[in-house]
Amino acid sequence: MIFRQLFDQASNTYSYLIASRRGGEALIIDPVLEKVDRYLQLIDELDLRLVKAADTHLHADHITGLGALRDRTHCTTVMGEQTKADVISMRLGDGDKLTIEGLTLDAIYTPGHTDDSYSFVLPDRVFTGDTLLIRGTGRTDFQNGDPRQQYESIFGRLLKLPDTTLVYPAHDYKGDTVSTIGEEKTYNPRLRVKSVDEYVELMNNLKFANPKMMDVAVPANMKVGIALDEIARRGWSLPASAALDLHGSSDVVFIDLRERSERERHGAIPGALHVPYPTVQEAIGVGGMLNGLAKSTSKQLLFYCAYGERSAMAVQASQDAGLETARHIEGGIDAWKKAGGPVGP
Repeated sequence: MIFRQLFDQASNTYSYLIASRRGGEALIIDPVLEKVDRYLQLIDELDLRLVKAADTHLHADHITGLGALRDRTHCTTVMGEQTKADVISMRLGDGDKLTIEGLTLDAIYTPGHTDDSYSFVLPDRVFTGDTLLIRGTGRTDFQNGDPRQQYESIFGRLLKLPDTTLVYPAHDYKGDTVSTIGEEKTYNPRLRVKSVDEYVELMNNLKFANPKMMDVAVPANMKVGIALDEIARRGWSLPASAALDLHGSSDVVFIDLRERSERERHGAIPGALHVPYPTVQEAIGVGGMLNGLAKSTSKQLLFYCAYGERSAMAVQASQDAGLETARHIEGGIDAWKKAGGPVGP
């Protein structure tokens, strides 16, 4: 496995680049905007292809690199389903899988620091975001933080992992880079409480100042969506209500860009082709299936995903490839369902 721990000194943030092999798909966790050029340089040096960028939660101390990485690599952006970020390609729930070629991470909902905090678990390590830090825990006094929830996330979920599990947090302010679950059980002063009430009292009396970047970072991190208005202005978007009128038409091909796990969990539009987003470039290229459909049969390609981000990028790529019939459903299958559209297995 390729594993790199990267550090942003300005915000004391750790970001993590993971891949199963050279030349393969890569994932980055908790990227920082100012470090995007460095990430992309390293990805190029390691001959990797960035396919997913994930945030463990909505950060308050730095601006995320999710949007910039998506715009420059067309990767899928990932956060928990509770996030208030405007447009995220894939939203995970508790127990879902975050997958790239050769690697699968378990998503664990670990609220408390924020109400959208997740941890991502590999067999030998866990990326804890700001929930569990090295010899500390994330503050719980803003962004709908809740010390009682955090206690359960830590004691009820994270500390149940094997003691040998490596702990990789999103921040450290003392220069520590890694710990283990066993070490934190033994030496973390925040965990030496005898009850949830004692933990709540401890966290409610920390009296920290707000992060310096909070007033800038939180609003910015809630606006990571691509320019969907521009896609609509060019006539490449359809509201779900208009897409409903086209369902069943022989002139239109609905194309589902989501992963299999998303389709299994949330259902699919009946009759839609399944073309996972990472394979779109091949499908719309010369000799590709979607290229053939659009050019030889003049069928309209109607992309959709979960919330409209991947489909907007697919439309842009298709138009750039000369597939002028390509459109997408605004708001994805989420909007489709709200409009009363049929959904099947």
